[in-house]
Amino acid sequence: MCKGLASLPACCLERAKELKARLGSILQKSNWNLPCCKIGKNKPSLEECLRWKESFEKLLSSKYGLCAFTAFLVSEFSEENIAFYFACEDYRSTKTLSKLSAKAQKIYDEFICSDAPREINIDHETRDITKANMMAPSPACFDLAQHKIYMLMAKDCYPRFLRSPAYRDLVCQAKPSTKTSKQPWQEKKA
Repeated sequence: MCKGLASLPACCLERAKELKARLGSILQKSNWNLPCCKIGKNKPSLEECLRWKESFEKLLSSKYGLCAFTAFLVSEFSEENIAFYFACEDYRSTKTLSKLSAKAQKIYDEFICSDAPREINIDHETRDITKANMMAPSPACFDLAQHKIYMLMAKDCYPRFLRSPAYRDLVCQAKPSTKTSKQPWQEKKA
């Protein structure tokens, strides 16, 4: 290792290694297709891909849509957003109150605290409110932070995904479903 890198704090070196690993895995993919999206008959139909444009909720509710969107976030080094969102969904559905505290701490340590390995981009006020909620964890203690991240993805990442080569490639490669004989672009307007 060169002397310049050796003088950097360990946390910087760890972060650089993490980024290198992420970038390496992205560069190894020949195209944007994901394994879950390219299993022959299990590819999303053209109609499903086009449905993702209707709303962010429809994208997230689709197995393939979520897979493609997550891959897009990985390519932008922001997959912590979707990971945090679903960690909160899982947390909120926890039935055993005794498990809430441990799960809350895990989510806080991974995504919220200032030295979190997958720190999400939230404002200080939201971070402070979430930290205060940690004093007495409840199913709703991450609601504000989760809402902020959801809105960030819906207003920023989702529109960029729809304009991305990744989405365009999926639409181009998707096959029309066999349920209808006419394609959406072939239907006459009434």
